[in-house]
Amino acid sequence: MSSRRDDYSEFQKLGVEVFGISINHPFSQKAFAESLQLQYSLLSDYPDGRTTRAFGVDYREGKAQQLFARPSFFLIDKSGVIRGYWGQRPPNPLDEIAAPDPLVSSLPILELAAQIAAQE
Repeated sequence: MSSRRDDYSEFQKLGVEVFGISINHPFSQKAFAESLQLQYSLLSDYPDGRTTRAFGVDYREGKAQQLFARPSFFLIDKSGVIRGYWGQRPPNPLDEIAAPDPLVSSLPILELAAQIAAQE
C-alpha cells in the first residue's frame, strides 16, 4: 500500500486509477488509510468477500475458517481486461506466513501501464 502511495503521482501521469480492496470493515479501512496517508481510495469487500473470491485471491484460516485476501495487485485496462497480476498465491496455508511480499516495487506495474497507455 505504501509503495503505491509513494508512486501515486507516476500512476496519475499514466492515467491509471489506483484503489485498494480488502475484506476489512470500512471503519477499519478509514483508520488504516489515514495512518498510511494514502492518497487513493480503499474499498471494502466486507462482509462476504465477493470481489476477493471472484479474483481468486481469497483463503480461509483458523478453526472458524475466516476469509482473508492475499496481497495482490491487478492492472486492468479500460476495456476491463486484466493485463497484469502481481501477488501471493502460496500452494498451501502453511506457506502463507513465510511467503515474501512480492509487491514491494511499483516499477513492473508502471512499466506495463506505460506500454498499455502507449498502445491506446
